[in-house]
Amino acid sequence: MEGFFLEYGNLLLRWLHVIAAIAWIGESIYFVMLDLSLHAPKGELSKKLGVHGEMWAVHGGGFYHNQKYLTNPAELPDDLHWSFWKAYTTWLSGFGLFMLLYLLKADIYLVNPASPWEWARQMGGVEAGTLAVLFLVVGYNVYSRLCRIISPTVNHDGWLSAAVGVMMIITAWLTSQIFPGRAAFLITGALMATCMSANVFFWIIPGQRRMVNALKAGKKPNPLDGAWGKQRSVHNTYFTLPVIFLMLSNHYSFTYSNPHAWLIMVLFIFAGAVIRQYFVLRHTGKNDLRYPAAGIVMLALIGWIAAPAPGASQAAGQASGASSAVTVGQVHGIVASRCVECHSAKPTQAGFAAAPAGIMLDTKAEIIQHAAKIKEVVGNKYMPLANLTQMTDAERTVIAAWNGK
Repeated sequence: MEGFFLEYGNLLLRWLHVIAAIAWIGESIYFVMLDLSLHAPKGELSKKLGVHGEMWAVHGGGFYHNQKYLTNPAELPDDLHWSFWKAYTTWLSGFGLFMLLYLLKADIYLVNPASPWEWARQMGGVEAGTLAVLFLVVGYNVYSRLCRIISPTVNHDGWLSAAVGVMMIITAWLTSQIFPGRAAFLITGALMATCMSANVFFWIIPGQRRMVNALKAGKKPNPLDGAWGKQRSVHNTYFTLPVIFLMLSNHYSFTYSNPHAWLIMVLFIFAGAVIRQYFVLRHTGKNDLRYPAAGIVMLALIGWIAAPAPGASQAAGQASGASSAVTVGQVHGIVASRCVECHSAKPTQAGFAAAPAGIMLDTKAEIIQHAAKIKEVVGNKYMPLANLTQMTDAERTVIAAWNGK
C-alpha cells in the first residue's frame, strides 16, 4: 500500500507540474507576442497619457485593446496583475519530482557505471545526488554572474547570449560524462529551468516591485530595473523550447543513450532557440526563414547522428554465431532473469509499486508486445538501469539478433 501511495503522489505531482508549466509558458509566450506586436498609439488621448504602444485583438467573441506604459502610467491600480506563482509552482513541483524519482534512488538513476571517469563510476548515491543538486545551484550562479559581468547595463547582450550558449555546451558535455544519459538530459534541462525561475524570483519580480513602489511614492523608477527584468525575460523566452524538449527526452532513449548524446543535446538546445527566434520575429512582422531553416538542418543532423548504423541488427545476428533464428523462448529466459525484478505485475525491486512505464514482461506475449522497445533499450545498454542485474554482452547480442516474434 505504501508503494501505491508513492506512485499516486508521483502522478499528482507530475500533473501539477505539467499544469503549472503550461500556464507559465503560455503566459510567457503570450506576453512576448503582445510586447512585439505593439504599435505606436494613434489616438491623441493615448499619446497624452504616455501610452508607449497598443494592440487591438479579437478573440472569444470580443475585442481587446491592450496598452503598454513604460514607467509613466497615468494611474496604477491596486489590483495590478503579477506573474510569478506559475513560475514558482513549476520549479517547486519539478524539483519535487526530481527528488522523488531520482534523488531518492540516486544510486540507481544518477550513478553512471559507463562514465569515462573512474571517480564518477565510484560515486555512491548520496554523492551523485549532491552533485546533481550542485549542478543546479552552481550553474545558476555562473549564469547570473555572466549576466552581471558581460552586460551589467544591458548593452552587450549579444556577447552575453554567446557566453550563455557556450555555458550550455559545457554543461551538456559535463552532465553526459558524469551521469547516465537520461539523467544528464534532465539535469541540463533542470538547470535551464532553474535559471528561468530564478530570473523571475531574483530579478524580474523584485525589479518590478521597486518600480511600483517608486511610482506610488511619486518618484522616478530606476530604468535599469526594467532593463534587467527585460533581459532575463528574453533569456527565459529562448530557454523555453529547449527545456520542454529536455523534459520530454526521457521517452526517447535513442537521444540520451547515443555515444554522442551531449552533441544531440546541444543541437536540440540550439534548434529550439532558433525556432523560437523565428516566432519572435514573426510577431514583429518579419518572416525570416533562415531561422527555421537552421533549426531543420540541426534536427536533420540529430537524426543522422542518432540513426543506427545500416545492417546493425544483421551484424549482431552474425556476431552471435547462432545458426538459427533467436526464439522468443531464449529472450524470455534472459528477460526473466534480468528484467522482471522491475518490469512485472508484482515487482520485487524495492520502491516500485508497479512496473515502470507500465511495461510488464512476465509472459512471452508481453515480451513480443514490447519487442521493439526491449531491443532498443537493451541494445544501447540503457537497460537494465546501471546494469544492476548484470546482463552480459552475450545476452544483449542474443536480444539484438531476435526478430521480435
